Amino acid sequence: MTGRGWGKKPLTWILSLVFFGVVVDQITKAIALARLVPGEPVSVISDFFQLDLLRNPGAAFSTGTGLTVVFSCLALVVLIAVSVWVVPRVHSVPWGIAVGLGMAGVAGNFIDRLVRAPGPFRGYVVDFFAVKYFAVFNVADIMLTAAALLVLLFVLVFKLDITGHHLSAKADSAGE
Repeated sequence: MTGRGWGKKPLTWILSLVFFGVVVDQITKAIALARLVPGEPVSVISDFFQLDLLRNPGAAFSTGTGLTVVFSCLALVVLIAVSVWVVPRVHSVPWGIAVGLGMAGVAGNFIDRLVRAPGPFRGYVVDFFAVKYFAVFNVADIMLTAAALLVLLFVLVFKLDITGHHLSAKADSAGE
C-alpha cells in the first residue's frame, strides 16, 4: 500500500482524477438538466433508486440552505489549502487517488455554485441520483464519499500517513 508498483507519480493521478472527475461530474449534470424534470423522477430500480432532478442550495441532505455563499467560500479555501499544503506532501499513488477524488468532488460542486442560478457563489448544486430513504446526490458527492472512505481505510486499517509510510514506523523512529 505504500505506492510501490503503482508507479511513482501521485501528482499525475491527482491531476488526472481532478480533471476527469470534474468533466464526468459536469457532463452528467448537464445531461440531468437536459433530460430530467424536477418533481418527475425516473425509476431505475423500482422506487428504490431513481433519477430525480434537484437544485440544492445547501450541503449534504440539503442542510444549510441559507449558507450557500459560506459553502462556496469554504470550497474555495479547501481547494487552495489542499493544493498548497496536502498535494506537495502526497508521495504515494493510493493517497494521490484519495486526494484527487476529494478535490474533484469539491471542485465539481464548487463549479455549480459559481456558474448556476441564482449567481456566482450563490448557485445551486445539481443533484439527481435518488436513493429511497437516503439522499439525492451527484457524481461529485460520490467522489467525495469515496475519498473519505479511502482516507479512513488508509489511516485506520493500513495505518499509512499521507506520504504512504506506515504510521507505526514514524512512531518508532520518533522514539529513537
